[in-house]
Amino acid sequence: MKFNLAHLLAFTCGFTLAGSLAFAAPIPDYCQTGGFALGCQAWTFKEFTVMEAIQKTAEAGGKVIEFFPGQKFSPEQPGLKFDHNATDEMIAAVKTQLEKSGIRAVNYGVVEIPKDEAAARKIFEFAKTFGLYGITTESVDAIDTIEKLVKEYDIRVGFHDHPRRPLDPLYKMWDPAYILSVVKDRDPRIGSCADVGHWVRSGLDPVACLKILEGRIISSHMKDLNKKSPSAHDVPFGTGVSNIAGVLDELKRQHFAGNVSIEYEYDWKSSLPEVAQCIGFVRGYGSR
Repeated sequence: MKFNLAHLLAFTCGFTLAGSLAFAAPIPDYCQTGGFALGCQAWTFKEFTVMEAIQKTAEAGGKVIEFFPGQKFSPEQPGLKFDHNATDEMIAAVKTQLEKSGIRAVNYGVVEIPKDEAAARKIFEFAKTFGLYGITTESVDAIDTIEKLVKEYDIRVGFHDHPRRPLDPLYKMWDPAYILSVVKDRDPRIGSCADVGHWVRSGLDPVACLKILEGRIISSHMKDLNKKSPSAHDVPFGTGVSNIAGVLDELKRQHFAGNVSIEYEYDWKSSLPEVAQCIGFVRGYGSR
């Protein structure tokens, strides 16, 4: 393909022109801790509101946050839910809280993306409003719609894995080989949201899973678990069986540039010290 000056500028600056292959602007370096854009999946603080989740992420030492759909909005208005249907006033308030807390929103999910383009577009518009790096989903049936909007909005999409479901053989998202089969022939901005802990719960080696998906890791939900079992629970990074140091080594080897979201699903109302310990582990990893 012959490039003119406009195409060259578009490629350099990270914008998308029709017919060109460009990538969204990277997450800024100031969001990094230990070499990674590190923060929390707001689900970690699901017992609190999105306003409180932003504040708690900052208190733990995180620099980025990944929203999830349906979180309570604020202590003053807990009846309101925050998602891609949020009002302009709610969005403005969340942006103010992000700025106040020194936190950058980088991702949104796990959210169902419908096949219907108009309905799916609403999610991408929400992501655009916050300048998000990516969207996290498990909606493989909407892959054609997703790919079209990824190209239009220049926003990445990562397919998430929950644990293997022995009683539901139709659920395949736990298998990195399956996710690769879904994304390998698609736009390179479509890939995996690597949920490390859920791979361990599925009896898989997370480093091996990352290698299977090399070049397609969009983001990660990072968990260290107390044992290799479906019933395992989260523990601070470096104290469990998920080989977090090995995972970070592999992400670094792959020149991973997405967000790492700590998703701590234990001691829901009092997990802040453990989340801070997770962030401290990554900070220490980066200083080795």
